[in-house]
Amino acid sequence: MACYAAFVSLAQVLDQILDHDQHAIVLHEQQQIKSLHENVILLSTFLEDFPGEAGNLEARITIAANEAEDIIEYHILDEISPEYEISPDYETSHEIGHHNWRRLYGELQKVIKEIDSIMKEVVQIKSCNKSKDLMSTHNSSSSFSSRIASSCREIVVGLDKDLLEIKSQLCGDSSALQIIPIVGMGGIGKTTLARYAYDDPLTLHHFDVCAWVTVSQNYQVRSILLDLLRSIEASSEERYKWMVDELLVRVYKYLKGRRYLIVMDDMWNTNVWDDVRRIFPDDCNGSRIIITTRELDVASYVDSLSHPYLMHLMDVDQSWGLLKEKVFGGENCPRQLEKIGKLIADNCRGLPLAIVVIAGVLSKVNQVQESWENIARNVNEAVNTSGEQFSKILSLSYTHLPHHLRPCFLYMGGFPEDSVINASKLIKLWAAEGFLKANGSKHPEEVAEEYLEDLDKRSLVLVTHKRSNGKIKAVKMHDLLRDLCIRIARDEKFLHVTNEFSSSSCEVIGNSRRLSICSRIWGDFSHIEGSPMRTILHFHHRAFNSWKHFRLLRVLDVMTVTLGSYPCHMDELFHLRYLALTFEGKKKSNEFVVPGSLSKLQNLQTLIIRLEYSPGSLYLPFEIWRMRQLRHLIVFDGCLPDPSEGTCEQILENVHTLSHVKRFTCSQRMLEMVPNIKKLGIIYSIRDIDKTGWSKYCLNNLVHLQKLEKLSFYVGPHDYSQSNLSHNLAFPVTLKKLTLSGCGLSWKDMTIVGLLPNLEVLKLRRNACRGLEWETNEGEFCRLKVLVIDRVDPCNWITESSHFPILECLLLRGCHKLREIPYGIGKIQTLQLIELDSCDSFIVELAKRIQEEVESFGNDLQLRL
Repeated sequence: MACYAAFVSLAQVLDQILDHDQHAIVLHEQQQIKSLHENVILLSTFLEDFPGEAGNLEARITIAANEAEDIIEYHILDEISPEYEISPDYETSHEIGHHNWRRLYGELQKVIKEIDSIMKEVVQIKSCNKSKDLMSTHNSSSSFSSRIASSCREIVVGLDKDLLEIKSQLCGDSSALQIIPIVGMGGIGKTTLARYAYDDPLTLHHFDVCAWVTVSQNYQVRSILLDLLRSIEASSEERYKWMVDELLVRVYKYLKGRRYLIVMDDMWNTNVWDDVRRIFPDDCNGSRIIITTRELDVASYVDSLSHPYLMHLMDVDQSWGLLKEKVFGGENCPRQLEKIGKLIADNCRGLPLAIVVIAGVLSKVNQVQESWENIARNVNEAVNTSGEQFSKILSLSYTHLPHHLRPCFLYMGGFPEDSVINASKLIKLWAAEGFLKANGSKHPEEVAEEYLEDLDKRSLVLVTHKRSNGKIKAVKMHDLLRDLCIRIARDEKFLHVTNEFSSSSCEVIGNSRRLSICSRIWGDFSHIEGSPMRTILHFHHRAFNSWKHFRLLRVLDVMTVTLGSYPCHMDELFHLRYLALTFEGKKKSNEFVVPGSLSKLQNLQTLIIRLEYSPGSLYLPFEIWRMRQLRHLIVFDGCLPDPSEGTCEQILENVHTLSHVKRFTCSQRMLEMVPNIKKLGIIYSIRDIDKTGWSKYCLNNLVHLQKLEKLSFYVGPHDYSQSNLSHNLAFPVTLKKLTLSGCGLSWKDMTIVGLLPNLEVLKLRRNACRGLEWETNEGEFCRLKVLVIDRVDPCNWITESSHFPILECLLLRGCHKLREIPYGIGKIQTLQLIELDSCDSFIVELAKRIQEEVESFGNDLQLRL
């Protein structure tokens, strides 16, 4: 059950009303609501500390918490409705406030009695189990977990022979276009095998172009082509405006004459191949296409002459080898656990995904025989029960999840199949949902990052991208695990997912607390005004306009739908915490003005707005400065109003993210309004600079943002050649990550950047700097770990290893004028990776020599081409 989420969310709602409205609550009711709040906290702690003991109480707990939350939030909506704004007189309004709270307390009586009853049973459970170690199967050994976390070597157990065979086909002598179908059931390791072959350094060196695209059941040709272009070409906004035929031609022309490797992962039907076959040139000089599929018919249809590579279930030895490797890494399995471990592996019936998931469960229990025997009994029971064995085995991963991770795991089932889930977005959504329990001085985002890392360690998500600081940037979910999430979430009325293969009645949707729209919905939903719906995630391109009927919404993500105007009923969604919208700008100017009524959404934490096409301008209202709960303001090409032009009663001390803002003016008043900002992304147009100069934007004041950690600074267009920007720009010493693009700075100006004491990541993108020579100095870049030089062209780069003393990663992309990689780079002891993309062949050869020299001294240096 996801009852833990219901109680944590209810606790947050009670926190809000006790903090905000105590003046309106008479003493008796105040004490009763405080008592309810204390019981809620105690119950959520009980669920966390005694995960296996709630039993039949879980359903009662969930119902009670949801009912209490609904009553309170409907009460708040009634309070803010116009008919309650009766009198400006304090005495009268105060009396009305008392009456309202007495009414709320009366409505809560039934729920309070139920929670009191549950508390009595909880006390009995605790008393009966006082002498037992209830956490034996859920606590993890810290040293054991650290080994799992620190193990970064690739695990190819059971796939060694398969990998060699696939690689030999990829890099074989045949000059003809070869298609290599990998066929097998879900969870057997098709994608894993393809990924190992794709990422192999020999493979990357052999092909001129490598691209990976995932094909979902609800695929769109345009999305596939855009994914291919993102893999093989530099980023371009123009491509998003092209029609399918234009994209087909573009991909074809790019691949023609090159030796390419394309992986089309998880192809379900033959229609996909019919739609994209013409993009692959036949005069391909030994190009290869890998297709992974569950259907042998698909493999035969794609190329009847090719011999599909059929993957089989693992044998007993392979199963135990994979389980042991995933749980213990390079260390030995304790002798007392070996017999029971082999039994667990054998009961997974040779399915790699099941083995990996069970390994994730084992990695979180104590390394004692009793704990492992308990897991073995569960696995054995799942295998011997009629029905889908693998599904039941995978269900154990949910059963053994701590309560605080269950809602986070189920929630991910709401994202479309095979989608790459941005960690930053996911974390904001979890926070808005109320899943995150306060943890001392940690911000909600930090708590959520720990949750996501824990799901990764349990092998319940696949990390697709990592940030330069090692944190998770994006994840995917295996479709079998997603199916598990959808099934459990539907049964618990936690989340309902629509897709092309299921019908969704008004009753089903109305009774669910969350809705993920992955296909078009038909029906009249006007009669479900009283629905408890809290979330709508909209991934379909067709509009679902009935969300106006769900008055308790906290999350509304409709970015896939283009709105012609600001919805008039949006202001009624007082409880919204997360809002993501796309607007259609005016046809001539491509501009959109957001109305001041937006500020009625006083609970909003995350606001994401963009125009359908860029470039354009979004104009936010002055009232944005009155939205005190805002934490993340992401407005693509958005312009903020000048706070000095009106009355701003309070600063927005909660704002941590301000991103994609156009013409941002760092006036003293502006920075006073967002003093705690951590992430800032700002955009300037050369046309604006030519008119006013840089001094207007007061960029020297950036130095006063003493909590700023990430700054992205973009100037466009990229052919900007003359700038006095350096005389009008100063950075705060707190910066950890800096991205510069189009700034036209001289290389000598980089000394300002090099002396930043906390800078860990520096990304220099197109025309960030200009000039023939970049010479660094002693004492610069003392903490820099990641350096990206992307289409910035110094001819000579003069540096020493001591100038980048702890550099770990160097990425060079499209540096066609660069004459060499400095010899000193190879002497940096901490260097782990050099990545080259679209660089000349002699630069590649220099990188290989550096790699050979580094490895001759016994150090590892990965070269990614």
